[in-house]
Order: sequence, then structure tokens, then C-alpha cells
Amino acid sequence: MESTEEVPLGGTGLTVTRVGLGTAALGGLYEVVADEAARATIDRAWELGLRFFDTAPLYGHGLSEERLGAALACRPRGDFVLATKVGRLLRAGAPPDDSQLSGGLKRWPGVSPVNPVFDFSYDGVLRSVEESLERLGLGRIDVLHIHDPDEHYEQARRGAYRALDRLRLDGTIDAVGAGMNQVELLVRFARDADFDCFLLAGRYTLLDQSALAELLPLCLERGIAVILGGLFNSGILADPRPGITYDYSLAPPELLERARRIDAVCERHGVPLKAAALQFPLAHPAVTSVLLGARSVAELEENLALLRLELPVELWHELRAERLVRKDAPTP
Repeated sequence: MESTEEVPLGGTGLTVTRVGLGTAALGGLYEVVADEAARATIDRAWELGLRFFDTAPLYGHGLSEERLGAALACRPRGDFVLATKVGRLLRAGAPPDDSQLSGGLKRWPGVSPVNPVFDFSYDGVLRSVEESLERLGLGRIDVLHIHDPDEHYEQARRGAYRALDRLRLDGTIDAVGAGMNQVELLVRFARDADFDCFLLAGRYTLLDQSALAELLPLCLERGIAVILGGLFNSGILADPRPGITYDYSLAPPELLERARRIDAVCERHGVPLKAAALQFPLAHPAVTSVLLGARSVAELEENLALLRLELPVELWHELRAERLVRKDAPTP
């Protein structure tokens, strides 16, 4: 797979590389990342040909947007696609968001003293876009995703979506998307409104193929481009050891055991688990691009090298035989 191959993002007129850089880690997810390391990672992604960059106000409570914008400011604006998200406003003095303290893990250590506040209203989304542009220091955002509206579907549908649709109609943005860690509400969005793309985290991976039955076929039918994040399910598919994370919390024992079984099959075929985890989702025709959430140049280079590895077809046969990959899941 060629990570720098450019492909259409649905019917938007945008083209993105098959691999993009996700920047939650560069905002300090789980551990602080120095400014110099973050900048070096973004610069190296550019040198290696990646031209699709994803961020959000939540990531580092604004830090990811600031870092990404500073690194891209010197690049030709027409040479890359930039995505960020709406649905949370960053406000000083707001109480901490308990959803970011799952399983006793602090997701954003060392961030600035502002906290995210959910706001999927029409006016709140327009404020969010203005504030993101200020943090980014760039004149334009290409893709805007409604971010994590799990408990706020109706407000997101009636408020956030209308605001983004207006921005798309007047040419301020090129694509309207939604970014979530679940399948069910994305299916509802696909049926209820006109979305260009979805960012799906963790629900179509080597460990969890729950998007396969309904969401991915629906996206193919409706021309909705699927961008995948969370290919390692927050870490468990990179290193299935006790204490590792799954979906931003400590991995439950049954999923840890399943990940270890997948790892054992990979070992029998001489394949790094991470290589299989990275390559598996790209085989589905609904998947346009995947995001690598590297926190360093070394991680980025390692993951891109793993994407280039030739994997034996026997690996996928055995994973199916062991019922670790669904029989109807396309494989490389």
C-alpha cells in the first residue's frame, strides 16, 4: 500500500492521501509531548508525503490545533487537506469533563487551564469554527466533523449539522463530517442528513469489526468517505499486555485475551501485530484514508514502514479460521 497515494474524499472535490496524520497524541494524549518533538513529527510527515492532517479543539485543549497550524503555516495552502472538529468549546473556569477521566487515566496531562464544554448548537458551532481558525492561524478549514455527539444527537442534527451545511453551501468549507467512536449514531446521521465523510475511531479494526455489517455498506451506497482512526484501539493492538488501554480506558480481560490470540497468529506467520492492525482496515472499499496517531518521528516512520510490509495471505486465512476476523471482511 502506498501511503502517499491521493484519492478523492467522496464527492467533495478534495483529494487526500491514503494515510493522514492524526494529532491527538501531539496534543499530549496520556503524556506530555514537547513542542520540538511535535513540530518534528509534523514536519517529517510532510517530508514523507502525507498531505492529510486531522486535529480537534479537544486534543490538548487547543494545543494540537496550535501546533498543527504553526507547522503548516509555511506550506502552500492548496497542497494539503486540514480537518478539525466542532461540538466542544474551550472555556476557562469550566468544570472538568468527567468523560475525559475514564478508568482513572488522565487523558490530557499538562494542558492549559481551560476545559471543553459540549455545545452542538448552531451558534456554538459557528463560534467553535472561529476559535479553531484563530488557534490554527490559517485562513481556511477544509473538513469539519461533528465531534462525539453521543448524548446530544438531536442538538447535533438540528444545530451543528445545519451550521456546517450552511458553511458548505457558502463555500467556507468543502466537507461536512462526523467523528465518533461508535457505529449506531453514524448510521443515523447517514440516513438523516447529507454527510460527505465520517471519521470512525476504533470500530473497524483487527479487534473490532462492528462497522462491517451496516455502516460501511451504507457509506458505500451513499458515497460517504470513511476515514479511520484508532487502528490500535488505543494501544491494545500495538502491545497487548496487562495495563494497556482500549478505547481510552484500561483494557478488559476478555479483549486483552482476544488481542493476544490475534498476536499469536501473527507470530506464527512472522508478522508484527502492528503491521496486520494497520493494513487490515485499508482493504475495505469504503475506507478512503486512515490516520496515524504518532507522537514522535520514530513512531511515524515505524508505522509507515509496517504499512509497506508484504503480509502472507495465509495470515488472513488463519485469522478467519480462528474466528478472529469476520468471514465477510475484505483482507489485503
